[in-house]
Amino acid sequence: MKSKNKERVETDSCPFFVLAKSPLDKGGKKNKTRRFSIDETPIDVLPTEEGWGTPSIHPPENGSQRLGPALSPPRLKGIRFLSIAVFLLFVVRAVLLQTVEGSSYRYLAEGNRSRLETVPARRGIILDRRGVIVAENIPSFVLTMRPNDLPQEREKRDALLQEAADLANLQRADFDLLLQEYAKVGEEDVVVDRDLPYDRALLLMTQIGSLPGFSVRVRTKRRYAFAGSSLAHLLGYTGKMNAEEYARLQGEGYRRTDEIGKTGVEQSMEGLLRGQAGTRTVEVDAFGTERTVLSEEESVDGQAVILATDAEFQVMVETALDHALQTTGQRRGSAVAVDPRTGEILALVSLPSYDDNLFAGGVDQEAYASVSSDPNQPLFPRAVAGQFPSGSTFKPFLAASALAEGIITPSTSFLSVGGLRIGPWFFPDWKSGGHGVTDVRKALAESVNTFFYIVGGGYQGFTGLGVKRIVSFARLFGFGSKTGIDLPGEANGFLPSEEWKQETKGEPWYVGDTYHLAIGQGDLLVTPLQMAVATGIVANGGTRWKPHVVKQRGNDPVLPEGTELPENVRTGIKTVREGLRQAVTQGSARALASLPAPAAGKTGTAQVGGDQPTHAWFTGFFPYDNPDLALTILIENGGEGSSVAVPVAKEIFQWWYDHRMNGTP
Repeated sequence: MKSKNKERVETDSCPFFVLAKSPLDKGGKKNKTRRFSIDETPIDVLPTEEGWGTPSIHPPENGSQRLGPALSPPRLKGIRFLSIAVFLLFVVRAVLLQTVEGSSYRYLAEGNRSRLETVPARRGIILDRRGVIVAENIPSFVLTMRPNDLPQEREKRDALLQEAADLANLQRADFDLLLQEYAKVGEEDVVVDRDLPYDRALLLMTQIGSLPGFSVRVRTKRRYAFAGSSLAHLLGYTGKMNAEEYARLQGEGYRRTDEIGKTGVEQSMEGLLRGQAGTRTVEVDAFGTERTVLSEEESVDGQAVILATDAEFQVMVETALDHALQTTGQRRGSAVAVDPRTGEILALVSLPSYDDNLFAGGVDQEAYASVSSDPNQPLFPRAVAGQFPSGSTFKPFLAASALAEGIITPSTSFLSVGGLRIGPWFFPDWKSGGHGVTDVRKALAESVNTFFYIVGGGYQGFTGLGVKRIVSFARLFGFGSKTGIDLPGEANGFLPSEEWKQETKGEPWYVGDTYHLAIGQGDLLVTPLQMAVATGIVANGGTRWKPHVVKQRGNDPVLPEGTELPENVRTGIKTVREGLRQAVTQGSARALASLPAPAAGKTGTAQVGGDQPTHAWFTGFFPYDNPDLALTILIENGGEGSSVAVPVAKEIFQWWYDHRMNGTP
């Protein structure tokens, strides 16, 4: 076949090439019909005036109508079998997806589409008794990480965490520690960094789209108005929950990533301050980035707490105490001011203190190490948790006990010649040569040891109270056990006994031990709070009020809880009050005599053993006739109570008179 004889013949449906002459021969006559065959199929083309006509396809003689090679029966069966098998495979897989694996895939699909998130509640604010806000909430940028949204492949995850660490200016190890700590709560947002500066937060926001699992959020953080003051011990601070706390609180609806009150009022009022978290359902993309809020249940803010404490007065007491510490070269001291009519704590000072803002939400490890390693223990709330020998400030309660038991009367007198001798042991007065004839009022005013030795342990035929009755009456005044103040960490103090000494020291109880106990020495330990509460009992004439730093919880006022002491004790207290007033007019607290209103009190100088300086104590009340302030001062290792602690008390009483006595405190 030659290419020059090829002529294209087109039909309406099929172009193809045939070998043919022109439909008209040289004489102008039509050529006959031409028949060709393609793949054994006959094709006829009729000549027309315009050219070749439409092809006419004839079926082959065996009756099959097809173009191309025919399929053999075995091959056709194979194709049918394969088609059926594929169809059955799809059917089986569809059944599995809808039944066995359906719930799992529906969960994953829903998780990819929507997510339930917790909406934290705003913590309740704390105010002092005069309406001054002392703890509030301020906005703060935080970087959060949701572990479950991080890439599952190790290499991709490592690369992402390193990128996030570089952007946030953090150590990569910080992320690993968080992932380990919160391994069981991968669906919760974990705070990676808080208090982000605005520029860094803005930078992270622009990059967050390339960091699946990370978000920059605006949350609230605690701010304490009197930063660095002794209110830190009273208020406490909030921080992230540890594993032990979560195990204890998870039944109350807490999440592992929640923050809770760690110390002080923040801890004791946690249930009221925390509020109720809300929830919201959000639509997220494959990277965990929020797209749309589908539904939301609003959170309920925590309730406010109003303190019985006066913040301005607290700062004043702290300043006066700190000045005395600087004067003596010491660093540790405490002061407690209580309303003897109700038990309300008006001021509660422990020095040294710390800045609770450093701890709000989480503390830098270096800052915490610096504070916790300080030998003066600034984190220690010594006013409620410190236990100290009381010295002579214990004498008023011994006197009240002896009067109540009838051991002495207001007119009972003993001769003080400088001390008592029992065999080879000598128990001295503080004044060489003694104080002469001494009754109970003079004994309190001048702190005459001899009088209390005899009243407590007896002497030359006079029967004293003895250790058991001393301890029993001391408990009536609140010594030897917690007062029940609404703050965590309160200490019990300690009252010794015959049984305790035998069991602990392997020695019997001697009369000398009773003598030491009678003047507040030996193994007796008290807290400054216990001393202030006991002084309040003397101030009000015989009612022991439960101390409290919270005046109102939300809309509910805190009602005073008081216990009236037995009548015989209240009778003895009347004489004790007179003795404490005499201490101001002519005794060891004479520096208070110049105050614009009469005061009463007792000084104390407590030995602490070894070569350490004595503790300086004062406890008293003001004004004498109708007291609304009972005050206890302790300057650890400060020296003499009369020369060191009394001036602090005078400054405080004077301020109280000038600023609070003419109004409602």
